[in-house]
Amino acid sequence: MRASRLINILTTLQARGLVTAEALAEENDVSVRTIYRDIDALSLSGIPVYSERGSEGGYRLLDGYRVRLNGLTPAEAEAMFLSGIPGAAADLGLGSLMAGAQKKLTAALPEDLRESARRMQSKFHLDAPAWLAEGEQPVYLQAVADAVWNSKRIRMRYRSWKAEKNRVAEPLGIVMKGGAWYLVAGVDGSVRTYRISRVLDLIVTEERFDWPKDFDLATYWGESTRRLELELYPNWATVRLSPWALKEIEHMAPPYVRANLQLSADTDESGWRIARLPVAHERMAVSEMLKLGPEVEVIDPPELRLAMQRAIETLMARYTPAPADITT
Repeated sequence: MRASRLINILTTLQARGLVTAEALAEENDVSVRTIYRDIDALSLSGIPVYSERGSEGGYRLLDGYRVRLNGLTPAEAEAMFLSGIPGAAADLGLGSLMAGAQKKLTAALPEDLRESARRMQSKFHLDAPAWLAEGEQPVYLQAVADAVWNSKRIRMRYRSWKAEKNRVAEPLGIVMKGGAWYLVAGVDGSVRTYRISRVLDLIVTEERFDWPKDFDLATYWGESTRRLELELYPNWATVRLSPWALKEIEHMAPPYVRANLQLSADTDESGWRIARLPVAHERMAVSEMLKLGPEVEVIDPPELRLAMQRAIETLMARYTPAPADITT
């Protein structure tokens, strides 16, 4: 247990530079006193770790010192070779770098872990785009990625749902969701999300900006996703669902709808069940319900039931054959 903790302390110092004893204690779930003893043990073993005193002090390794990654467990080594998406790395212009990094990591691993890592790569593959859909490869993806990495402001002409707009933005991060690439950027004092495939023109300026200290990309994306789900599905509907419709919802409905589906325990003589679920605005809700065909009946709200009735009447009129001409 202690050996694993010492390796974790060592790799943390190598990755972060200056780290306080309190931060090391919290990360390793031990007391600060234990960290002091561990630092002493590292020093006695010949590791060049030293302390910096003061309010902003802590521990760091001697500049230039590097430790080989020989403290990985088999499971950790295997997991390392699942990280990253090769196709996405190539889209970002980082494919060769990822390949090179994995070669170096393989070389740094003990011989008994190399085969585990190779076996993991041969048995798992991540295909990020949605089923039956191609992943986007936006024209300006690599330029945006460069601007994100180097904290350079960009000037872009962007096509939103409503109109084309010119924006000066501070690119904070890139996210791939369902095969689509998104830019998270600071614009006019707020953080916004842009689909990179809708960028029509882009200029990466030489103007640098300071990274907002309180910004975390993963946190922002999680909160943004939850807000979007609430915006897309602001209403609720009560429906009757056939057994087939229930299976379709389990497999095809968005995660937010599946997570909030409220299903009655009772079934009627045909196996149908009552369900309450979040729905989009009326037009989109009708479209989603029509995908289930005759396997769904909207009960409430009355406005959605009426909208379904009108849509079905329109379809019936469109597909009802015209009566044959009667000749006399």
